[in-house]
Amino acid sequence: MNPILIALDVDTPDQAFTMADRLRGVVGGYKINTHLFTGAGPDVVREFVRRGDRVFLDLKFHDIPNTVAGAVAAAAALGVWMVNVHASGGPAMLEAARRGAEEGAKKAGVTRPLVTAVTVLTSLDAATLQALGIDESPIEHVVRLARLAQRAGLDGVVASPNEVRAIREACGDSFVIVTPGIRGGSARHGADDQQRTATPAGAIEAGSSYLVIGRPITAAPDPRAAAEAIAREIAEARHT
Repeated sequence: MNPILIALDVDTPDQAFTMADRLRGVVGGYKINTHLFTGAGPDVVREFVRRGDRVFLDLKFHDIPNTVAGAVAAAAALGVWMVNVHASGGPAMLEAARRGAEEGAKKAGVTRPLVTAVTVLTSLDAATLQALGIDESPIEHVVRLARLAQRAGLDGVVASPNEVRAIREACGDSFVIVTPGIRGGSARHGADDQQRTATPAGAIEAGSSYLVIGRPITAAPDPRAAAEAIAREIAEARHT
């Protein structure tokens, strides 16, 4: 599968569908986060699914286990391809997320979505973690949470490019690693609010399964050309 997942950080469904139509065929799927989902609701997800697109529903659920199980079950019933929760919710919550995905998909008669756990947001750095009372380095904390998610039966994690290699070594080849914070290379757009970033080729070479890319493609003068350039960079990285 094409590993490029487009972050649809837009205000309206029409904007999302317009961008998706421009990129369909050169990217692997679309990420819908709280911005678009809060404004448009589940109907925007249903329409993407109806069109045959892979949807990564990026709502980062983090609540008591029963609530998260219900939320993930509802997401699964929409037919999404991937959904995520926060790894810091703990083992019981992560296990409930997995159960919710299975139950929701079975009830709706659809394929169970991948369930991934957000480790440490790419906007955070070591100083921020220390302010939160976490003495581990970002990479140590991310690997700890990745192992926790794997033990809970989740399919993978969301983590910055800086931690991909360590996660791959700790969790094995089949563990899914979704990587935001893609900048540089053919994805030139500056770091913005991202603290821990890498090029598309660098992330793939480190072991990323999927790359979440937003502004370097969606804000480019020609988004399709930008996506094609990144796809070529990824293909070259895979063959070196």
